[in-house]
Formats: sequence, C-alpha cells, structure tokens
Amino acid sequence: MALRATTRVTLGFILLALVCFALGDFEISAHDPWRSVGQLLLGLVQPDFSGIDSLGEALLRTVAFAFVGVGLGAGGGMLLALCFHRWWVRTFSAFIRAIHELFWALIFLQSFGLHPVTGLLAIAIPYAGIFAKVYAEILDETDPLPLDVLPRRAGRLSKLVYARLSQAWPHLVSYTAYRLECGLRSSAVLGFVGMPTIGYHLMAAFAQGHYSTVGALLLLFYLLIGTLRWWVRPRLLPVYLLVAPFLLGTGLPITWSNVTRFFTEDIVPSPLKRGEGLSALWEWFAQLFMNQALPGILNTLLLTQVALVATGVLALALFPVISRHFTHRASGAAGHVVLVIMRSTPEYMLAFILLQLWGPSMLPAVVALALHNGGIIAHLVGRRSNEIQLRQDAPHGIDRYAFEMLPRLYGPFLALVFYRWEIIMRETAILGILGIATLGFYVDSAIQEIRFDRAMVLILITALINIGVDVLARRLRGYLRLRHGVNRQQC
Repeated sequence: MALRATTRVTLGFILLALVCFALGDFEISAHDPWRSVGQLLLGLVQPDFSGIDSLGEALLRTVAFAFVGVGLGAGGGMLLALCFHRWWVRTFSAFIRAIHELFWALIFLQSFGLHPVTGLLAIAIPYAGIFAKVYAEILDETDPLPLDVLPRRAGRLSKLVYARLSQAWPHLVSYTAYRLECGLRSSAVLGFVGMPTIGYHLMAAFAQGHYSTVGALLLLFYLLIGTLRWWVRPRLLPVYLLVAPFLLGTGLPITWSNVTRFFTEDIVPSPLKRGEGLSALWEWFAQLFMNQALPGILNTLLLTQVALVATGVLALALFPVISRHFTHRASGAAGHVVLVIMRSTPEYMLAFILLQLWGPSMLPAVVALALHNGGIIAHLVGRRSNEIQLRQDAPHGIDRYAFEMLPRLYGPFLALVFYRWEIIMRETAILGILGIATLGFYVDSAIQEIRFDRAMVLILITALINIGVDVLARRLRGYLRLRHGVNRQQC
C-alpha cells in the first residue's frame, strides 16, 4: 500500500511538472549564449585579483553581516523556542521565516536605507523563525529523566540550563554553525539590493563585462564556504561576534522620520488613507489580486513545480558521485567538490549569472534552483547511502543503483524533496526581482513605483502561499510515512 501511494504521488508530481513545462517560457533568448558561457569559464580559469583590496573588503563585509545577522537570529530564535508550545509563537515563527531575506531587505531599505541595520534585520528576522522551530525540536528531544533528579525547588531557569540545555548543547552548536553557512549565502545575496557584500561587486562586474573579476569573486566565495569548517571553531565564535559589528561599515545615516512615515503611512492601503471605506478597499484589493497577485501566484507555482522535479532528478543522478558504493577515493573527492560548489552557490546569484548568459526566461531560474537544491539533496542522500551495508555478492553498476540502493534510499530522498519544496517556493518568488514574472517581480515593481501598500500585500500573499506549501508537504510526508533520517542540517 505504501509503495503504491509513493508511486502515485511521484508520477503525479512528474506529470504536473511536464504540464507546467509545456505552459512556461523556457527558451534561451540571448544572441550568442555559449560565447558568454565561454567567457565566464575563462574568467574562472583566469581570475583577476588585481582589485584584491576591494574584493577583500567585500568578503569581510559578507562575513560580518552573516555572523551578526545569524547571531541575532539565533538569540531571537532561542527566546521563541522556549515558548514554542504556544500556538501564536508557532504561527509567528512560521510567518517570519516564510518571507525571504531579500523581501525583508526591500522592506527595510524603504525605511532605514543603505544602513547596516537593513542587512542585519533582513537576515536576523527569518533566521529567528527558522532557529525557533529547530531549537524547539532539539530541546523537545532531550531526555526528560534529568528533570526528575533535580530538587523540587529548582526554578525554570535552573531546569532549562541543567536538564535540557546541557543535553542539547552539542546539537544546538552544530546546527548554529551550519546555519552560518546559509547566512553567508544570504549575506552575499543582499549585495544585489545594494548592501556592500560580495553580491554587489559581482553584479557590478557582470554589468561591466569583467568576467575575470566575476571569476575571482566566485572563487573567493567558494573558498570561503569550502574552508568554513577550519576557521569557524566554537572557541573562536565569541571573538568573531565581537569583531564582526566593527566590520559592517556605517552606511548612510538613518532618517527616523522616514522610518515612522513608512510604518504608519506608506504601507497603509491607499483607500484607507483617503478615507474611502471598506468597499473601496475591497475593490482596490480585488484589482491588485487579479492583475498582479494571481498571475504572480500562477507563475510562481508553475516554476516551483518544474524546479522541484528537476531538483529530484538531478539529486538521484548525482548522489552516487559521493557514495562509497559507486566511487573510489579520488573520484569521491572530486564528487564532493562538485556538490560543494553546487550547494554553496546561492540560487539568486546563480540565476542572475544565467540570466545574463541566456537571456530572460524561466530556464535560468529552473536551472539555478535545481543545481543548488539538487546539490544539497544529493549530498545528504549520498551520505545516507554510505551507512548502508551491502552483501558481498551484491551486483555492480546500474543494477546496484536500481535494485540495491534506490529502493532503500527513495523514502529518505522523497522526504528531503518535500522538505525543500517550501524553500524552493520562497526562492522562486524572490527570483522575480531579476525580471521573471513570479510574485517577486510584482513586489519589486510596486516598490519601484513607490506603492509600498501594494508591495506589502503581495509580500503577505507570498508568505501565506509558502506556509500553505509547507503544510501540504508535511501532510504528504505523514501520508507516505516518510522520515528523511539524515539530520537537520538543511538550508
């Protein structure tokens, strides 16, 4: 019964993706796309580090925003996790993590401008929602027995510290350190909206056609991510957190009157500001929904479905490159490098590069989403495959893959795909800022037209859709009785 249900769900998702692919725009429209690809590859082979001072400064800013933003998010997430049993805390956490970091950045740019606080809040707020959920799960999984041996007079703080945090501490530290890698990607992407991180310099280099500088920036970013385990040590984290705020820069001064006006006037729907009543508000919302929200929702769902299935296909094709059942030491090491590059490149950054190379369509977005998320799932499934013990007379080659490994790994693989579903939806929506007609396109257009009330409504709709997809994915995992069984280290 479970096998038949899994087969039906899989085939249903594939069929729906094929229909969406037929309805979408997946053409390469650039005049000479392969020449541009060759120039980029040449830039990676011959990087230009001549502007090492500015590149180094961008790298330091990227690290600083990541450390401070993730640190604030972890602190806020822990406070939320301690009262996560309350429904309104769970709802609030789900809402703030459903809005992408770039959407938060666009909101705070209108009030705080190009000030470090914009980047910090853009990272800290959604990360607080993520940390709240994961921290609460880690604390709930601690052994309740130590609570019974504590004195009855022990207060809540003592019980928390000595009975729960002491057990959960290694897992909390491990997850927080991993989330820092996600924070580095988020910090880099903030450069595309003007923050002085590596993404800003990448965008400028592409605009000027300096592919060697683009190659240098990408190589520096991969080096930063690839060496994370060596320079981010628990003992050094307090030092990094103390130094990082001084590396953020000052930015433009905050005009507090703009902040007040934005939150009290600019985001209020225009019919209410004009005092036109609820009937005018409903007409305003209906027009916004039909003309912008609905097309954005349909394109977001269409692109998400194609990207989700492409992610799954790519992950199934690539997990053997790091599995000990299919590789030797040298080939396995090369496979690890490939997957590190894939999962380390932010979807937004990769989509931006592909849009410059191939022209505007949904194809760059699908490829970017599939490469990043496929790399993550292939890495996790490949690690899971290394835990499987095969009999001595097990077949080799394609028979080993099809009859020995895939049946054992398909359940965890499918659970991971459903886990990434909501994350792919978040990224799909934000890719609209690059010109693809998803919800992010209409949000960005409303902001450019200084119609912040419309932008806020569209952002709220995006958050609600993300929450809905997350709920649906959880129900599908429950229906299919799926448990990914890997770990929580999934961005």
